[in-house]
Amino acid sequence: MFPRPVTRLQRAAFFTALYGALAFLSLFFAYEFRFSGAAELQGGDRRVEEAFLQGQRPYALLWMGLLKVALLGFVGQFSGVFYYFRLYDALRMCGALFAASAVALALPAVAGSVTPESVWSLPRGVVLIDFNLSLVLFVGFRVAIRSLRERFWSKETARVGAFERIAIIGAGRAGEQLVADLLARRGHGLEPVCFLDDDASKHGLLIHGVRVLGGSELVPVLAERHGVTEVILALPSTSARRMREISGAAYSAGLRVLVVPSLAELAGGRVRATDLRPVSVEDLLGRVPAQLDDVAIAAMVSGRTVLVTGAGGSIGLEIARQAAARGPARLVLVDRCEALLFQAEQELLAGPGATAVTVEVADVTDEPRMRALFERHRPALVFHAAAHKHVPMMESQPGEALRNNVLGTAVVAGLASEHGVDRFVLISSDKAIRPTNAMGASKRLAERVVQAAQGRPGNRTRFAAVRFGNVLGSSGSVIPIFRRQIAAGGPVTVTHPEVRRFFMTIPEAVGLVLQSAVLSEGGDILVLEMGEPLRILDVARQLIELSGFRPDEDIEIRITGLRPGEKLVEEMRHAGEEHRPTAHPRVTRLVSAPPPYAGLEDLLGRVRALVGAGPEACKRGVRELVPEYEPRLG
Repeated sequence: MFPRPVTRLQRAAFFTALYGALAFLSLFFAYEFRFSGAAELQGGDRRVEEAFLQGQRPYALLWMGLLKVALLGFVGQFSGVFYYFRLYDALRMCGALFAASAVALALPAVAGSVTPESVWSLPRGVVLIDFNLSLVLFVGFRVAIRSLRERFWSKETARVGAFERIAIIGAGRAGEQLVADLLARRGHGLEPVCFLDDDASKHGLLIHGVRVLGGSELVPVLAERHGVTEVILALPSTSARRMREISGAAYSAGLRVLVVPSLAELAGGRVRATDLRPVSVEDLLGRVPAQLDDVAIAAMVSGRTVLVTGAGGSIGLEIARQAAARGPARLVLVDRCEALLFQAEQELLAGPGATAVTVEVADVTDEPRMRALFERHRPALVFHAAAHKHVPMMESQPGEALRNNVLGTAVVAGLASEHGVDRFVLISSDKAIRPTNAMGASKRLAERVVQAAQGRPGNRTRFAAVRFGNVLGSSGSVIPIFRRQIAAGGPVTVTHPEVRRFFMTIPEAVGLVLQSAVLSEGGDILVLEMGEPLRILDVARQLIELSGFRPDEDIEIRITGLRPGEKLVEEMRHAGEEHRPTAHPRVTRLVSAPPPYAGLEDLLGRVRALVGAGPEACKRGVRELVPEYEPRLG
């Protein structure tokens, strides 16, 4: 219908002709409304009317039209895409038209009077009528063209199969933007039927023509009464418990559940409201992202060499990612698995920034090899994430847990102190608290090694250990196992109906690890706040529902019994420990007397002696070193 400008000159000519025509029409009819027939109605002089219409109007049409076109070009109306027109464009257009009218109203004051002979002195009635007509013509025309394009001309409006009838939970900003996008881009195949919102003041109202029917208690009857097939959660700030309740009601009613992006993503322009995705376990976890002191973390990392052990694992790789985002001089990635190191290297090299990445295939228990790495790279920061962490596997071979988790930590910590590393952070575990398994006991011993290293004569390194619980999606964690079991058709295995675990996402855990490194005072054990523990049976049911199946009907949940060394509920602290707050609300500091450095070598000697012992003898020996350890023997 309208030419599509392909050059600046063509675009300028197109907009000049279009806006000039609209300006001509608005002012022409402004004169007509003001003067045509006015003489007869008001007993005025017909000759004056004719003078304004025949004498002044032709010249006014010329200069007023040019003024409007020039002002519209000044506010950027010539450089925009013609079919795209939003509130911001409308406001700029209104500003230009208002400025043109203001100039027209000011000119009679300069001329001294309004006469037909003065082409610069337009009657005030004409100017005011012209301003209103201009708003209607200019803004209305652009809105009409945009509406016609979105509804009939755009490829995005092509109907693809049958429309899914959707209900939107949440009549706030995210829901409003979602409906606006869906109505503008009908090619999504989604038809908004209704809103549900727990705010009673919105009930019965219309948002872009879609009615708010009531509260979320109507979810179970949406399919029967309104033919709804999908529910979209537009509740970016809702609680996890509320999201679980609504999702559960929707799944019970046979409705698919999707969520909109967060408000931060929408505001940042990275995604559209229509970039929908299924509900994830992370949504149901419902932890509000921790606010970090990015300035302090960046100052700690920027321009320095950062060494990460266990860099091929979930935590180590995320540490490398977040460190790379803060401008280190070099990242040194250490792991004994070359395949994982290769993947980590490729990801980081493909990422933003120009961080130099060096990968080193090495075993942290190999002191000569690790010494060579420290001498070559001279790291300022060391994050020690290398560890054996799988509880059942380490129960059958506790010596390997001691070798890697305790002796490996001693090697890296000793070299860090020897080479003047600024900060050393050990990634510990909630299983180090009153441990019931060999892995947890080895982590408790690793914490003692790190605390003792703080007292090394001449030490300048600030040592810290950071404890936290399970992270979603890490290697060997329950979520990937459940997903594999669901994909295989079940059963999903849960060890005990009352087993509970703490969870946080990998990015949040690592962000708080970096924050803990900033907060470390030396010899610390810092504990991350993990929220309330989740029942694993509930997590299994929710994950089955998120996959589109019904628990115990489509996918069996099988209780297998607690494994050796497994607790019903992990702890983040026990009764004998005292914790003090830090500058960050999600990080606390364990108050404890660090073991003396003088006893460290004796401790390590006893650990070395246990490495080669049988499993039962090894656990008994560890119990002597960690009195709170409660192993399951024989």
